[in-house]
Amino acid sequence: MGAARKLKLMSVEDYLAGELRSSVKHEYLGGVIHARAGATNNHNTISLNVAASLRAQLRGKPYRPFNSDTKLRIQLPTQTRFYYPDVSVVCHQNSPTESFQDLPAVIVEVLSRSTRRTDMGEKKDAYLTIPMLSVYLLVEQDEPAVIAFRRTLDGFVREVYEGLDAIIPLPEVETELALCDAYEDVAFVPEPNDDESENVWPQNGDS
Repeated sequence: MGAARKLKLMSVEDYLAGELRSSVKHEYLGGVIHARAGATNNHNTISLNVAASLRAQLRGKPYRPFNSDTKLRIQLPTQTRFYYPDVSVVCHQNSPTESFQDLPAVIVEVLSRSTRRTDMGEKKDAYLTIPMLSVYLLVEQDEPAVIAFRRTLDGFVREVYEGLDAIIPLPEVETELALCDAYEDVAFVPEPNDDESENVWPQNGDS
């Protein structure tokens, strides 16, 4: 049997240049690129609501929110990755001429059936290595519920916020996120069933 063909990896430089020309967003994992999945109307509404709420509250403060058009660079010991989170808040911004950010303080991903496992596994593990990250929020779209992974002196701890009356404190960026704002105009209906239908929220104590 012949030797397997070696996978040709894309350089970071070629990836960044290609993304500026591409009509489809791709995420980058150590030289391999993956097209981003599409999203439901609920997903997009929640993402826009969160970004708008944070934007309004952060005016005049030294923090800037970004939407899903801005990618984050994560430099792991063995590889570089680029992800497009749904929302991020950055305290120390990169140069305006760059197409990515490095040091978010807050990252928000809206969960869907097709991305849940990645958002709660691979991406969470990568995001929590970012030195400046204070909070990672995982937002459900078919019920008012958010999981927060918050940095403490003892590492990241898991918090759960449920119900439209809940408010997520974000003192790290001098603001907060009310779930009633995040879910404004959202109709709570289940997503269509597919192969990723299992709800895999972490159990207490998981991080």
